[in-house]
Amino acid sequence: MLISLIHNLKNYMYKKINIPFNKPTLVGTEKKYVSIAIKSNMLSGDGKFSNLCSSWIEKKLSIKKVFLTPSCTASLEMAAMILNIQQEDEIIMPSYTFVSTANAFVLRGAKIIFIDIRPDTLNINENLIEPAITKKTKAIVVIHYAGVSCEMDKIVNISKKYKLWIIEDSAQSILAKYRNHNLGSIGHIGCLSFHGTKNFTSGGEGGAILINDESLIEKAEIIREKGTNRSCYIRGAVDKYTWHSIGSSYLMSDIQAAYLWAQLKVAKLIQIKRLELWNNYFISMNCLKFFGMPIYPQYCKHNAHTFYLKCKNRKDCDSFIQYMNKKKINVTRHYMPLHLSPAGIKFGKFFGNDVYTTQISKKLVRLPLFFNLNKKDQQHIIYKVYKFIDNYK
Repeated sequence: MLISLIHNLKNYMYKKINIPFNKPTLVGTEKKYVSIAIKSNMLSGDGKFSNLCSSWIEKKLSIKKVFLTPSCTASLEMAAMILNIQQEDEIIMPSYTFVSTANAFVLRGAKIIFIDIRPDTLNINENLIEPAITKKTKAIVVIHYAGVSCEMDKIVNISKKYKLWIIEDSAQSILAKYRNHNLGSIGHIGCLSFHGTKNFTSGGEGGAILINDESLIEKAEIIREKGTNRSCYIRGAVDKYTWHSIGSSYLMSDIQAAYLWAQLKVAKLIQIKRLELWNNYFISMNCLKFFGMPIYPQYCKHNAHTFYLKCKNRKDCDSFIQYMNKKKINVTRHYMPLHLSPAGIKFGKFFGNDVYTTQISKKLVRLPLFFNLNKKDQQHIIYKVYKFIDNYK
């Protein structure tokens, strides 16, 4: 099968000008639902489509309460407020993550304790968490990189032992699973992203906060409505609303929710296509010794969010990126370690040894993977990967 594939690729004439790294998911019915939202005159948050999306996520992921937000960043900021993160609290997380994972807690005055990642999944190394815990530790923040789960059983056991909160940064992992559990449903709070780079988008930005601890629901509702009990007023529980706590404006507009609803309605179709593209890459390249392939343990069911290759060193990675971009195929690195950044040095520290975080960040490269990527484009990408290896010295 593989020999046949390569033969077809070598005989494939391609005239495409440019293949981007990403295009936001587009299923064709977004305008229809956005138009309905506009005509309803309910343009602000928590309208018809916000409720449809929230209910869909609650049911699909088995979440007690879901609130749509303007972004995953906003969801993380909400999580820090809900859990009353304060000055000098310590938050344990990987350094290999997006800046919002740390920034949300730094905004509350917390100190970030970065630890190393695993070399296989690129997720937080669960065996390094317990040694990093002090009397000041308040929470563990995990990120399920590329839609591949962290080892959550051990992390949950640690959180119970030390009475720590768990926040799942599930920005990349909607519909992915750890054993039989949906990612985002395991920790006390989960945070989703509907950014234009994610499997489902609400039109560029967007997110959701997933509340799995019932005791946190009312507090989340108040913080999300600028610190007021406005939601109680809308439900008719009170005759007027007032200011109760700190908070901010964390509602997604119903226009964005309408855009998102068009995609959630065909979520299965989107996932089938993404998994097909991911598997095409994996099957075509798994025989290549030049690159390391993505690895996911048996306890994981990934969601085809990202397909990456691991080069042997920085030089090979730089050469590969330069070659592919020259061929007008946009490939890209991913995170730069937060603990090496100016803000990371100021607001946090790295606990233990940086064995894998920096090393992997220097040699990882991501290939284009998005719902509207057609098979011919993907064949061309695979062909150029092979051509690079043939020509590289």
